[in-house]
Amino acid sequence: MPSTIVVGGFFGDEGKGKIIAYLALADRPAIVARGGVGPNAGHSVEFHGKKYGLRMVPSGFVYEDARLLIGAGVLVNPEVFLEEVEMLGVEKRVGVDFRCGIIEKHHIEADRGDARLKDKIGTTGTGCGPANAERALRKIKQAKDVEVLKPFLCDVPAEINAALTEGKSVLVEGTQGFGISLFYGTYPYVTSKDTTASQIAADVGLGPTRVNEVIVVFKAFPTRVGAGPFRTEMSEEESKALGIEEYGTVTGRKRRIGRWDGEMARYAAMINGATQIAITGIDRIDSACRGVTEFEKLSEKAKRFVERVEQDVGVPVTLISTGPELDEIIDLREAAENKE
Repeated sequence: MPSTIVVGGFFGDEGKGKIIAYLALADRPAIVARGGVGPNAGHSVEFHGKKYGLRMVPSGFVYEDARLLIGAGVLVNPEVFLEEVEMLGVEKRVGVDFRCGIIEKHHIEADRGDARLKDKIGTTGTGCGPANAERALRKIKQAKDVEVLKPFLCDVPAEINAALTEGKSVLVEGTQGFGISLFYGTYPYVTSKDTTASQIAADVGLGPTRVNEVIVVFKAFPTRVGAGPFRTEMSEEESKALGIEEYGTVTGRKRRIGRWDGEMARYAAMINGATQIAITGIDRIDSACRGVTEFEKLSEKAKRFVERVEQDVGVPVTLISTGPELDEIIDLREAAENKE
């Protein structure tokens, strides 16, 4: 059984939460682990008529038999973590690596008090940048030093690799998007660490030879929250005419809307080592596609868009989200395997 990493290919907000939650229910992994920066990333999941905005607990919580883990590379805000654990009722199956860095009050104050970070870069103000800076200086507190986290402490790499050795499957959840990677994004308008699949694997202690699949998620109309270059950005008038208006999960800030960027998508797929592509928001290309679950029932306009994505990226599109609900999706993975 494989290990699968899911990451974002644009500027975040690609709909990774929906894709991860769907995969958790469809593939029934033994473990869903979260990598990434920390609580500055929000994943939205709509499940049984309720919408969840998650910043710490993996989006795969919807599969009740999965062990939920937060990797050592992730920054943890204990208050946010405990609130989500209580809200979701997952206290018996969630674990935090004992080496996770801890976000404290002074990190948040530093983040919100720095005019350059707040006004120019457009930070979320959650303390992640200052905490990662302190971590690099070897000054940060770790999860093992926080009393309220002790019931949840574990060794995430040990659990993940043991599961894979036993033939069980593991789903690894990336956060943010390629365009705001500290290394490969639109520096300085980026987050405080790399966001590619290689980094996400390192965050949870998954060696490169144990990664089977990398799914890169792209939005049909990419969006960006905060400042920074956005080559295909359209005007508010254009996005409103298309009926597209969105707000960030963590900050509530209005998202900037753009058109498909094949050049960026191709580069993101290359660096992430994509083996599969997931497309979200296909119903924005054609509203008639909303809720469709079979590729043949997509409109010709939507089919042409999927073909364009595959030509631009050079990787098969295997998942197509046709709406926010988990069952509003087209899963082409079996068909892609049969082609091979």
